Amino acid sequence: MSSRTNKATMHELKLRRLMEHNHRLREELARPRVMVSVASLNDSLINHCRSTKDPLIPALWGPLQKGEDPYAPVEQAGCCSSDVELVSRLLGNTRTTLSAILL
Repeated sequence: MSSRTNKATMHELKLRRLMEHNHRLREELARPRVMVSVASLNDSLINHCRSTKDPLIPALWGPLQKGEDPYAPVEQAGCCSSDVELVSRLLGNTRTTLSAILL
């Protein structure tokens, strides 16, 4: 008898999960939607697409300047005094000793 009740509870659990999933899908289907043509009626979407340069499409927009490309590698500058001070503090050395080591 216990195996029969286990099967029944498993079937009920499966049915409940399917009913909950079906309910979530119906809620999602009932959510109000806006068509793209309606959303672009005031031309804000079209103007944004026309005025915003896409660095991944250089054939359309032309090559970007170094400062405009967000995917360009960042150039590292040489060692500056703040780096020397930070390293000297971390190592516990004086600035002159660290400068002598770096040179």
